Amino acid sequence: MGVHDRLTTVISTKGQVILPKAIRDQLQWGAGTRLTVENTPEGVLLKSTPVFAASSIDALFGSMRHDGPALSIDDMSAAIAQEAERRARD
Repeated sequence: MGVHDRLTTVISTKGQVILPKAIRDQLQWGAGTRLTVENTPEGVLLKSTPVFAASSIDALFGSMRHDGPALSIDDMSAAIAQEAERRARD
């Protein structure tokens, strides 16, 4: 984007800034998108914040308990297919 192509905005009396629609559409930032704000030597940097914090499989392993006997791979595949079919109907 060249100097003449830059979009501008204004800071409101409440400190709010409206991001131009073209930028929001390009980044797919809808209403309610959480942004991280960083002060850099070049200016202010806005980045979308992940919905979920980063985690590892080790941190999550075993967090969803299952009462009863362990399920086979075939049983799990059947349950996944059944749920996918249910969601497709909804």
